[in-house]
Amino acid sequence: MERYEEEALVLSTVDYGESDRIVTLLTREHGKVSAFAAGARRSKRRFAGALEPFMLLKVQLVERRGSTVRLDGADILRGFYPAREDLALISRALYCVELCRELTRDHEPHTDLFLAVVDYLDALERKAAGPTSLLAFELDALAHAGLMPRFETCAVCGGGVGDGLRFDPAHGGVVCRMCTPRAPHGVGVEARVVTALRGLQEGQRTPLPAEVRGRARELLNLFVAHHLGRRLRSVDFMAQLGLD
Repeated sequence: MERYEEEALVLSTVDYGESDRIVTLLTREHGKVSAFAAGARRSKRRFAGALEPFMLLKVQLVERRGSTVRLDGADILRGFYPAREDLALISRALYCVELCRELTRDHEPHTDLFLAVVDYLDALERKAAGPTSLLAFELDALAHAGLMPRFETCAVCGGGVGDGLRFDPAHGGVVCRMCTPRAPHGVGVEARVVTALRGLQEGQRTPLPAEVRGRARELLNLFVAHHLGRRLRSVDFMAQLGLD
């Protein structure tokens, strides 16, 4: 057995049996792990409110045979508590951790993604992250996972893009006017939306108009759902709240 300690972000939890819990963590050095927390639901002292989504912890883990990991202890480093007092901020935080959970594979290191999501949660805590910031984080997360959508050039021919574009998740991005017959399942997209998404990929953080944000959200939802095989539950939660 190997015992180690490191920083980890709680992505999700599932109750197991009468008193245990399985906790999915994004660790700084070891990537995503699913850890068995024995007695977590019975003992109020042992984990003391630490096993909640988007808690940043110092965890004590024990690797056993195969991929089984045991969670022996957890200390809260940051709870991002101000973000937990606002339903809009909660919904965005839940979306970003669900996205990280679904984009990553077990035991594959994603240190850059770990740092990116902690930075985003920090901005939420300071109430310095609006809807545009969520789009920017989402594009960063996709890039870290090797799924960067293409907005600068045509995803089919590699040429320049102009008007008459379509966005096709199956091809990995925007498709130029000449190549649209090869993307029959793509959706039409305005050049200004493509320009805005490309700007976010390049580091621009100027807040986008609501209409552009809404369309950009639709495109990224399509892209993520195509690559994951399903729509994220937190997307529907944000939609119910009228958030993008």
